[in-house]
Amino acid sequence: MDTVAFLHHLTANPTYRSQITHIEHIPPCDANYAELDNPLETSLKDCLDKHRLLPLYTHQAEAVNKAHQGRNVMVSTSSASGKTLCYNLAVLQAILTERGSCAIYLFPTKALAQDQLRGLRELFCPCLKIEEFATFDGDTPQAERAEIRKHTRIILTNPDMLHIGILPNHQSWSRLLRHLRYVVIDEAHIYRGVFGSHVAGVLRRLRRLCQLHGSTPQFICCSATIANPGEHAERLVGLPFEVVNNDGSPHGGKDFAFWNPPIIDQTKGVRRSPNSEATNLFTELVSQGIRSLTFARTRRLTELIYSYSRQRLAEVSPALAKKIKAYRAGYLPQERRQIEQELFSGQLLGVVATTALELGIDIGDLEATVLTGYPGSIASTWQQAGRSGRGREKSLSFLIGLDNPLDQYFMHHPESFFQKSFENALINPDNPYILRAHLLCAAWEWPLNSDDEQIFGAACRQEQAELEGQGLLKERKGKWYLSPRIAYPAQNINIRSSSGQNLAIIDTKTGSLLETIEISVAFFQVHPGAIYLHQGEPYLVTELDLVSRTAYAAPTNVSYYTQAKDITDVRIVKVIRNKSFGQVRVYLGEVEVTTTVVGFKKKAQFTEEVIGEEPLDLPPQHFSTIALWFDLPTEVSGKLVAAQLDFAGGLHAAEHAAIAILPLFALCDRNDIGGVSTPLHPDTGRAQIFIYDAYPGGIGIAEKGFELIEALWQATLRAIIECPCHEGCPSCIQSPKCGNNNKPLDKKAAQMLLEGLLSQ
Repeated sequence: MDTVAFLHHLTANPTYRSQITHIEHIPPCDANYAELDNPLETSLKDCLDKHRLLPLYTHQAEAVNKAHQGRNVMVSTSSASGKTLCYNLAVLQAILTERGSCAIYLFPTKALAQDQLRGLRELFCPCLKIEEFATFDGDTPQAERAEIRKHTRIILTNPDMLHIGILPNHQSWSRLLRHLRYVVIDEAHIYRGVFGSHVAGVLRRLRRLCQLHGSTPQFICCSATIANPGEHAERLVGLPFEVVNNDGSPHGGKDFAFWNPPIIDQTKGVRRSPNSEATNLFTELVSQGIRSLTFARTRRLTELIYSYSRQRLAEVSPALAKKIKAYRAGYLPQERRQIEQELFSGQLLGVVATTALELGIDIGDLEATVLTGYPGSIASTWQQAGRSGRGREKSLSFLIGLDNPLDQYFMHHPESFFQKSFENALINPDNPYILRAHLLCAAWEWPLNSDDEQIFGAACRQEQAELEGQGLLKERKGKWYLSPRIAYPAQNINIRSSSGQNLAIIDTKTGSLLETIEISVAFFQVHPGAIYLHQGEPYLVTELDLVSRTAYAAPTNVSYYTQAKDITDVRIVKVIRNKSFGQVRVYLGEVEVTTTVVGFKKKAQFTEEVIGEEPLDLPPQHFSTIALWFDLPTEVSGKLVAAQLDFAGGLHAAEHAAIAILPLFALCDRNDIGGVSTPLHPDTGRAQIFIYDAYPGGIGIAEKGFELIEALWQATLRAIIECPCHEGCPSCIQSPKCGNNNKPLDKKAAQMLLEGLLSQ
């Protein structure tokens, strides 16, 4: 596409108000090729020749060579670089030359597994019989499952099915486990935080059962570019890995524009809606016949942008309005497949989607992508932007800045995005809550013994003793058996949550189950009086029964939403590490967090006006986690008093801004982090700011913040100074999830506090 002409078209439009803050011109690159150390089996080479997949790129050849040498391999290269071939060639060579050998392919979603199955059939059916590879997940018909267990050699599944369906029934899968040659983990960067920590437990259980059945499979991981690919793979699987990151694939050039909605209220720092900006860009692209994909962060916003875009296009051309669709989770599988196919074939000019289309589902060559808000990580941003320009033609991407400190930081400092290395993917396999859950699952699958420490790590013995003390494990003759009162523990453990306990939401009109949510967020989302959105439809929560873990909700058509108000207290349990910056000390340690939801606000849709507040009487919630905290320079408090600034407001504002900026350094979401600030903490006798992992046991975010604390302070200070508002706004110090209604806040005091910290 002619990106220069389209950008000129935008800037020449009378409605343009200098939204483009930066354009990064990414040059095209040519392919680099390499040879395999050993020739491929003839029929496999013929398949590659037929589909013009030879010669291999350098990273493909390197990955296959290392796999053939018996190494575990982590391939970390850019989007659309042909990573799939890295594992398919290694696996298929083994399948074709080693009698009975098998493989498991793990994908984070069922849709991705189905897409990869289609790719396997199209590319390699002459090599393998069609029944030799199959998906096995929750959608697999019961009538086909026994046949798959008996004969299929490549199983495409997801960690959830491995956890709940395959490992607990390993005797039925003995053929597969006995001959398991390779385990492929695609989109490995998705396995981070709580989900990644659980997947690490699932993979250790898989390795343990493979030993039991007499196999030692190799692992091949593929990931988007992250800062710590080798470390991440090793923590995920528990084995040594070799990294392949020398990307040899060709890429067309890309112009990447940062687009900041214009300010409409300078005093309050209010900007025009990013959803309106996304609608404008998307409809301009489609109107010009440019095949485009627009990403939105939630299902509701996906439908909203699609609806606005369809209305606007209908005014120009009814035919164009029919050439766009929305795509998100919640649609029926056949509906999603149809949209994917229509986009791939060119029937559609554009789609508005959630991150469901971020992963590697093949939707053909698109010319442009629009990202409505920073996706939360540099890796995900490149994944989404990389959905356009997958061929060798030039492409265009837009990143629209939201009204929050991190998005606005990038709008003002694009070099921090384009010149910064990628974030670290963080998991914590030793999280006691998660490790205990998988030890119980492992004991169900086969009694635990002293050798299991080699697989589950040094923390295994302590957590095993804890479970024994609770009566959940029983020791007999050097083996630990599951208590008879526990049946099928995997069924009660949701590997995409930390607590594993869910609460059911019942539709009072039909008496049917709407959905389930993790109990740790229930007080915030389904308290009495809450408005809960299910597939875009509002429901009023009428009752919350904590004993039966059930919430009751009725369909409603109110024009407001609700936001919980809470009070959080942090108590220090143990200091793990500390370090000094001049007179200031920074700490990392275990803390006990207590949160009490005390009420909620009703806020008008679109205007955000508070139209009412109501109190709640709910019990406090407690959990242990890992936090970082730091002292404040003693001389700064005197300066704040002299300047008649609010010390508590400055602490609170600095805490908010630091939490919002921390995802710049760790592959996490703002909601993965919590914080507390106080002018006088009872455990230290000093003013303190705490930043903690918002999950029991911690997942590594606070540790990364502790390591990079000076860089965090610097980036936070820049975000505050450069925001054009006067008193503080959502782009710098206000937080959408603040339980204290963003009070007190003092922007100038926060600036002075951070300057004082950095002067140390």
